Amino acid sequence: QVQLTESGGGLVQPGGSLRLTCDTSDITASLFVINWYRQLPGKQRELVASILDDGTASYARSVKGRFTIFRENAENTVHLQMNSLKPEDTAVYLCNANHRFRSLTYWGQGTQVTVSS
Repeated sequence: QVQLTESGGGLVQPGGSLRLTCDTSDITASLFVINWYRQLPGKQRELVASILDDGTASYARSVKGRFTIFRENAENTVHLQMNSLKPEDTAVYLCNANHRFRSLTYWGQGTQVTVSS
């Protein structure tokens, strides 16, 4: 059973920072696009950031300039560094791996991020 595991969520004050980690040990990460999504109860998942195997990254407009996605291939991890956090960033953040050549996708169970004073 393939498992993606997120960690690093928590409670932070507005303006603070958190780093989320997605453990991709169960997959050959170079074959996948790794994405971070976020979701609020009753709302559609929002794509926050994506990264290709060559390190090319893309971001949602709402987080550009504040969030950075990067890979640590030696550690089989993908991180989402979140700076200048705002209350509207509060959500469950989920790691997703989408195979580049096959119809195959995996999800983690999510980690809660709460931005509040």
